[in-house]
Amino acid sequence: MAQDSWPSPAHNSRAITDTEYEKLAARFSDDGVDGYPTDPPVVTAGVGLTVTIAANVQGSLRGHGWTSGTTPVTLTVAANSSGQTRTDRVVLRLDRDDWTVRAVIKTGTPGAGPPVLTTGDGYTTYEALLANVTVLTGANSITVTRGERYIGARIRPCTSQANTDPNPKPGDVTWETDTGRLRLYDGSSRRNIFYDSGVIGVNSSVLSWSNEVESVIQARNGTVHCRFGSFRRLASNLAAGDESRLPVVIPAAYRHPTRDQYGMAIVGTAACRFIVHAASTTRAGQVWLVNHPSIASGAFLLPMSGMSWAVD
Repeated sequence: MAQDSWPSPAHNSRAITDTEYEKLAARFSDDGVDGYPTDPPVVTAGVGLTVTIAANVQGSLRGHGWTSGTTPVTLTVAANSSGQTRTDRVVLRLDRDDWTVRAVIKTGTPGAGPPVLTTGDGYTTYEALLANVTVLTGANSITVTRGERYIGARIRPCTSQANTDPNPKPGDVTWETDTGRLRLYDGSSRRNIFYDSGVIGVNSSVLSWSNEVESVIQARNGTVHCRFGSFRRLASNLAAGDESRLPVVIPAAYRHPTRDQYGMAIVGTAACRFIVHAASTTRAGQVWLVNHPSIASGAFLLPMSGMSWAVD
């Protein structure tokens, strides 16, 4: 087949087919609805076995515009008497037989999880998720979990827990409005491009030590930066070499997955070593003093600042 392009006078006198239009317009706009995660949900549970599509919602699917209309739309969910929970999906569906876009229910298989969306060129339909619907066996009502995708401004807004693309493509970029993370899908997983946790206090209470100066961390672009404060011994004298837990806990999201981190401190004029334990250990996130001389009750332990480690 020779090269071709459209629209052009050389291609069918500038006329194009619906299929040719879809191929041209599919990337003009991302698939989904116009809005932001802070907007009310597009789909909510209705009366009985129904869902309600909100009025005045605008969307786009493969370059085809869609509106829910000026009044809410009610869709009926099939009853479930199978003995197992069923998950349905509310989707925007482009029908390539008549080239219309409509919000419809895609019924799942009991016990099998949500049905797979059709998104390729080889199907008569193309679908984008609006919501998941949980239908318990014998139920006379349903539960809706929102899942609408937002068109965005070439970078898709979403949250860390919902509104993400169930069928991402390599190179897709999302902005998580609840975490402030800018993320890139690399073909196998989402990678952080940018985020900043802000300053997070990590003081914790233990009976044997007090926090004299606050310990804090800040995560930025996959790296955690830690500044430990200072600690005072509250319990009785600590014998040289006895391990002792310090009053700090690193939150789960900011622990190194597999590697402990080692830090230095001084007590009086002597050097000490402590360990920030990795997420994979039984002391995950805890900080333990492990190498030190005898430490008297009331003595101050002064950690060196500036520890950092990778988290993703």
